[in-house]
Amino acid sequence: MTADDRFHAMTRLGGAVEAPEAQEIDRAETALAPPWMTILHNCDCHTFEEVVHQLMKAIACSEERGWELAHAVHNSGKAVVKVGPEAECVRVGNILASIGLVVTVIQS
Repeated sequence: MTADDRFHAMTRLGGAVEAPEAQEIDRAETALAPPWMTILHNCDCHTFEEVVHQLMKAIACSEERGWELAHAVHNSGKAVVKVGPEAECVRVGNILASIGLVVTVIQS
């Protein structure tokens, strides 16, 4: 006997009414806010070593990746060093700015 048969039989007999089996509800997709970016700008006021050290501290990158990003900033004038939620990008920006580096945090 299916759930529907039990439901109808109980209803006809005046007994307790069983609730139909729960069905999975299709959930609407939740819209996600666009990620944020932390952009490091070239300022010629810090050594490469200082920038690399601060990048390692801010984004937990390897020294090699820090050098790559520092050279990208130096050669291009700026580079995106973090993409993610707003709070994380602001945190990274604050760490970089704490030694006077020029940083912008924007929504992408």
